[in-house]
Amino acid sequence: MNKNRQTLKYIVSDFLTAILAWLLFNLLRYSEIAKYDFSTLSNYLLYYQVLKGQILMPFFWFFIYFLSGYYNKPFGKSRIGELFTTLISVTTGTVMIFFIVVLDDLPKSFHIYYNLFFALCGLQFLLTYTGRIWITSHALRKIRNHEWSKNVIIIGKGKNAEKTKKELQNTEYKIIECLDENENIANIIENRQIDEIIVSSDSENIAQLLYHLYRYRCPIKIAPKRNNLLSKIKVKDIHSVPFVDITENNFSEAGKNIKFLMDKTVAVLILLLLSPLYVYIALKVKADSKGAVFFRQERIGYRGKPFTIVKFRTMYADSEKQGPLLTERDDKRVTPFGRFLRKYRLDEIPQFWNVLKGDMSLVGPRPEQRYYIDRIVEKAPYYYLLHNVRPGITSLGMVKYGYADTVDKMIERLDYDILYYKNMSLLLDITILLHTVKTVFTGKGV
Repeated sequence: MNKNRQTLKYIVSDFLTAILAWLLFNLLRYSEIAKYDFSTLSNYLLYYQVLKGQILMPFFWFFIYFLSGYYNKPFGKSRIGELFTTLISVTTGTVMIFFIVVLDDLPKSFHIYYNLFFALCGLQFLLTYTGRIWITSHALRKIRNHEWSKNVIIIGKGKNAEKTKKELQNTEYKIIECLDENENIANIIENRQIDEIIVSSDSENIAQLLYHLYRYRCPIKIAPKRNNLLSKIKVKDIHSVPFVDITENNFSEAGKNIKFLMDKTVAVLILLLLSPLYVYIALKVKADSKGAVFFRQERIGYRGKPFTIVKFRTMYADSEKQGPLLTERDDKRVTPFGRFLRKYRLDEIPQFWNVLKGDMSLVGPRPEQRYYIDRIVEKAPYYYLLHNVRPGITSLGMVKYGYADTVDKMIERLDYDILYYKNMSLLLDITILLHTVKTVFTGKGV
């Protein structure tokens, strides 16, 4: 199944229906209000402000639908869920348009405002939902006819595995292999295109099996009755087959997109507003000791992809010549000005560039070097879960625990990062940011 192509279908449909809905709405506006100011309908429709609205309105609706998270997962949509998602986003958008655009109209009677509001909301919903439901129904037919499918492997043998295999018939899933938990799972995943792993094992030692599977960075789903430790994870309905995605969290799709937009907006503002501070710190770093202004290092980020993190240099040049070393509290490798930067976390502010590039987020688990990740997962394989979200400039682990100067302490701090991952929300992000600001202004960064 081509996710990008399916997403594009929804976007094109939403654009076309938004154009049509706004055109029909303008016809109503003309008959109710504008006919008193324009001699003909064509003069009204060709008026500069009306034409501008006709061009901009589809982009406005795309922005609303993007924030709603509708385009995040183009497959697996239900008709009922689609109806409510469309209704909520259309109602929200209509209210915004009404106050920004329609209230500028001056009808002869106040009740015309009500007619215009419900007409716009009705037209936008009816046309948008019609286009979406057609695309969704077409996809469901392709799935039922086994023309589209996701490649999955089932881990486990016995009655549960057989039951799962039977339940997944006539769904979007194509079972590539049914494997025993002791078989070479890595070989299958590396040589076949596997989209998801479904665990349906009779084994009582299910936790150890899950820890082993995290490293493959595939969505892992399991029957809810097996999920005793992760009760807060949402149950996903897969065509009447309930599974728990234990690699997913409770963050809504709308929340994810709002967080993404907030990251970009704040990053741009910080880079612009603090540019004089950047210049001042750069000059001080250069004057404090020999070496580059910026410290660059490879870290592991979203989906396990490496990226180059950027900081202001706080150590003497060539301090890590002998290999990766964690910073100690009174580390002699740190320069005098570097100590000041670390105290107020000012060495981290170049990472707003990483946020703007998409490598990082404002809030998220701190990214680590591969060297330390390899040592962490030996004791805590569930660390791989953190690669399902973008790493952050600040994190719950940094706020509650602080810097870790040993692998064991990094594992202790991991508990806070996992807690954040399982309970992600915009409110939690804002709370962490406020605590970080407090840390910066009180100089408790070390």
